[in-house]
Amino acid sequence: MKIGLVLSQTPGYSETFFTSKIKGLRDNGVEVLLFCQAKKNDFRLCPVIESPKVSRNPLTQFWYFLKEFFLLLPHLPVVLRYIKLERNEGTGIFLILKKIYLNAHLLKAKLDWLHFGFATMALGSETVAKAIGAKMAVSFRGFDINVYPIKHFNCYKGLWKHVDKVHSISQYLLSKAVSMGLPAETPFAIITPAVQLDSLPSSKVQIAKGSIKIVTIARLTWIKGLNIAIETMDILKKKGFGFTYYIIGDGDENYTERYKFMVHELELKEEVVFCGKLSHKETLEQVSSADLYVQPSLNEGFCNAVLEAQAMGKLTIASNVGGLPENIVDGETGWLFESQSHESLLQQIEMVLALNEADRIKISQNAKKRVLEEFNIENQKRAFLDFYNIK
Repeated sequence: MKIGLVLSQTPGYSETFFTSKIKGLRDNGVEVLLFCQAKKNDFRLCPVIESPKVSRNPLTQFWYFLKEFFLLLPHLPVVLRYIKLERNEGTGIFLILKKIYLNAHLLKAKLDWLHFGFATMALGSETVAKAIGAKMAVSFRGFDINVYPIKHFNCYKGLWKHVDKVHSISQYLLSKAVSMGLPAETPFAIITPAVQLDSLPSSKVQIAKGSIKIVTIARLTWIKGLNIAIETMDILKKKGFGFTYYIIGDGDENYTERYKFMVHELELKEEVVFCGKLSHKETLEQVSSADLYVQPSLNEGFCNAVLEAQAMGKLTIASNVGGLPENIVDGETGWLFESQSHESLLQQIEMVLALNEADRIKISQNAKKRVLEEFNIENQKRAFLDFYNIK
């Protein structure tokens, strides 16, 4: 069997969701090809085919067009089939020519499955799998379903018509996709993120005396709800709690400035630390030394960071939205609070800080045990073999 995986770029070492999937498939005799817009020099897991180049220089771009169209000549039956499929969709001839060029690397492929690693990656390529005689799969992640369709209403109308099977990282995202038009009878599989347990630093359950350490991993954007957490920190300070709140991640300049100004206005510059983007190793080290992990998001497809925090036995608090209730078992492996409510978050933090040591240890052990049993890499590998019906 030959599977083509489409991503924007080759996955990094820490992106275990894709790297473990590729390793698992190859270990079971599956040939995997990775189709990307950009390739990292250190990627060696499987062959990589880069997409056609795009240049702002008209002469350079014309040369690129000529080169790709000549390379497509041996695949003329596929190209003609693609044109027919696109014409059936009502696509104009000039747009078809553009799409032939942008999809040239895929139209030349001979595959059993063409799997788009993000739903947004399939936009503009919805009929390619049928043209090359492959089955089409697509994965749903938070940005695909929670964010992109807000600005691009009905963007997946064409995708729903042609996809053969979907993979979602949570039941929540799958249900939301159905509400957006995905036919309910579409074959699917829920395969959550998994944790590379042997890569995690050692950690212990702790509530420091004096000043506690609270950590959040999040892009600095609206959907991560950092304003809720910062408002909560303001109340904690006024109540006399000693703490330092570390926010790990970068993001949109406007939101970065907004959050930093909010910290300035509330006079929290000594308590709130913007760490910026850290390496995966550095991020895990920060979490391992935390007393509390907090995820105040307005929505999440699932959230790897929350899963890793639980895997390290951290006392974890997250908002009760999206896929997070599938990630945390409220009151057993962590706690959920009412979304967009700093009062609710404050109550949960105060409750956790008031727990006795035995109760903290119990929650920590429950969290680690559940991740070990349900969210390990081997389970994920087997699930993808089942997804493609590989015995």
